[in-house]
Amino acid sequence: MFIQTEVTPNPEVLKFLPGREIMAEGSRDFRTPDEAEASPLATDLFGVPGVTRVFFGGDFVTVGKDGEADWGHLKAPILAAIMDHFTSGRPLFSASEGDDAGGHDDQVYEGETAQVVAEIKDLLDTRIRPAVAQDGGDILFNRFEPDTGVVWLHMRGACSGCPSSSATLKAGVENMLKHYVPEVTRVEQTL
Repeated sequence: MFIQTEVTPNPEVLKFLPGREIMAEGSRDFRTPDEAEASPLATDLFGVPGVTRVFFGGDFVTVGKDGEADWGHLKAPILAAIMDHFTSGRPLFSASEGDDAGGHDDQVYEGETAQVVAEIKDLLDTRIRPAVAQDGGDILFNRFEPDTGVVWLHMRGACSGCPSSSATLKAGVENMLKHYVPEVTRVEQTL
């Protein structure tokens, strides 16, 4: 098994590509070792000293580290954990957890607002999320405020905490949404 690694715009996060599907749909973000208990792979990765975050995308795993840790020391044990997991045949998630793939918020909107939200989600899914996944992250719809035109988005994986994420959100995502969906006036990040 050959696992490629790629740098991300976030210097505290590396992207690992094991050459196979990780999540059939959606993505999953683990911010703590307690959250990671849902997945044997995430648990193993949090067992590597210095690992602070794990994110599963369609065909990649991103791993975040604390500022003190060095990728030169972390890369080998992370690669070993990923390789051991996939060669062992263990499931990605424990049976009691299921994959609970994170997706857009399921809040119900009505009338014209429902159409606006559908357009926003479609743009996110077809144009924005694939581009963000190349950098090891994901952006999910959180909510839309029809009175103000504000769209709230949740950044995950390498995008969460990335120094360039606010520029990406404003210069890229906000401009695209405002262009295609005139009801959008601003984009904000949920924490």
